[in-house]
Amino acid sequence: MKDIQTIPSAEPFFFPGGKTGVILIHGFTGAPKEMRLLGQSLHRHGLSVLGVRLAGHATQPEDMRRTRWWDWLASVEDGINFLSSSCDRIFYAGLSLGGDLALIAAARIPPAGVIAMSAPYTVDRRARYLKLVSWLVPWYKKNGKPEEDEDTPHRHVEYPAYPTRSLSELYAATQAMHQSLARISSPVLLINSKSDPTVPFEHAAKIINLLNTPEVDQVVLQTSGHVVTEDAEKEVVFDAAYQFIRKHS
Repeated sequence: MKDIQTIPSAEPFFFPGGKTGVILIHGFTGAPKEMRLLGQSLHRHGLSVLGVRLAGHATQPEDMRRTRWWDWLASVEDGINFLSSSCDRIFYAGLSLGGDLALIAAARIPPAGVIAMSAPYTVDRRARYLKLVSWLVPWYKKNGKPEEDEDTPHRHVEYPAYPTRSLSELYAATQAMHQSLARISSPVLLINSKSDPTVPFEHAAKIINLLNTPEVDQVVLQTSGHVVTEDAEKEVVFDAAYQFIRKHS
């Protein structure tokens, strides 16, 4: 009997299409599934779409404890290399941590454009010290619990707790993002919600202030929470992403 490590419905995905490709990058403790609806929407426009799974995600929380932020970035770069074999132009689109990773990757391997959704400028500075106490306090439980009454295809997939060690890596990733912003030459689209309970809306302005690229657009949502790709204004997000890609293709 085959042992399945990846959480069912949370697998990476690839929708082959035309010569313009988009790599979709999910968030911290999340899974490719949270990017699937966006991927399906972009694929309907003829784009090739790859939803990557970040190292240590969508399996079991213990796996994530062993990864570092550069492992997550390596997962993104693997996706870029994969798409490069069949696409002439590639866009990076990430949610939350995925948005930060998309911006870091853009400074290293310039894309046709970058879409960062609900991207944190930083996290609590105390997170940098968590690796020192992670062996004593390995987990930090999230508020609330998954909607178990939903069926598997519609249930949001994420780990029920943050690995404490990984929270320090999240902080390190935001710092790496700061150092990358001035080196980005590609067009950038930021999508943020004023109702995001996780990443304050003001973070977008701080990211914009460090960007040197002459082409920066922003879409402001009003009612969506943090996972804007699955929330009430998701169609606005899907259309904005496609129009940005169409403009720069």
